[in-house]
Amino acid sequence: MEKVIEVKNLTKKYKDFIALNHFHLDVYEGEILGLLGPNGSGKSTCINTILSLLHFDEGNIYILGKEMNPYAYDIKRHIGVVFQDVAVFEELTVYENIDYFCGLYIKDKKVRRQYNEDAIKLVGLEEFQRFKPKQLSGGLLRRLNIACGIAHKPSIIFLDEPTVAVDPQSRHHILEGIKTLNEQGATIIYTTHYMEEVEMICDRIVIMDKGQVIAQGTTDELKNMIDLGEKVTIVVEKQEDQLIEELKKDRDILKVEQKSLEIHIAYSTHENHLGQLVNLLKERHIQYTSLFSERPTLNDVFLELTGKELRD
Repeated sequence: MEKVIEVKNLTKKYKDFIALNHFHLDVYEGEILGLLGPNGSGKSTCINTILSLLHFDEGNIYILGKEMNPYAYDIKRHIGVVFQDVAVFEELTVYENIDYFCGLYIKDKKVRRQYNEDAIKLVGLEEFQRFKPKQLSGGLLRRLNIACGIAHKPSIIFLDEPTVAVDPQSRHHILEGIKTLNEQGATIIYTTHYMEEVEMICDRIVIMDKGQVIAQGTTDELKNMIDLGEKVTIVVEKQEDQLIEELKKDRDILKVEQKSLEIHIAYSTHENHLGQLVNLLKERHIQYTSLFSERPTLNDVFLELTGKELRD
């Protein structure tokens, strides 16, 4: 695949604080790239420098094969940006807002009208075209924000937390819209704090912390990087201290603990351990109400690699 964004050795300092530390990033044509990191990891600085909204100290940024700079308007017309903070005109209607932002790039009125209609349909705002932003719910307002950022049909789209604090219906519209944009050929850089969204839509994931990339790959590739292989939960009827001590002797078990009536076991191997546990519980005459297994989640990966929850 062809690289549409190439970031080399990017360094950004704020006095003594290093926000980006010789940061490298490649984004390939047609992919949805999830960019993850805890607060303060450098995600926003990374995006703002790539977009030439921030000056940087060292490094190079290439977009569509050309070096990016604040005056590279021929590159910027191919980029769509949807920031977390909603940025629309309160005095304009939904349609007028979309038309204004689309008009920054598309001058032909007939073409622009079709682009506006496509954007409105994509985010599901057909019934709200004459509404003003103050008349919209939070979810509809975010959909409008997205439509304004992508109406000119950019080939590269940056989406920063587009589903934060929205209702389930709007989240569904937004995620389906993102997949549609990608199917239509757009390359998407997606930041979020919702791991389930990343697993649902992203082809590849980059995890950054302290201004550097600490891991990257597909969901499965990232899960294979960590020690945790399988998580098992047993719901028992009482405290089982003896069982806990016995399980701790198993070399395949990384950690075992009982919280209330739930016993949580973390295995280092990926094989299914349920049969072995059922036999052990039967031999020890331990009563339990449920027992289930699950593979590591992206949140487990993130926690092990960074030592933090994504929302920290």
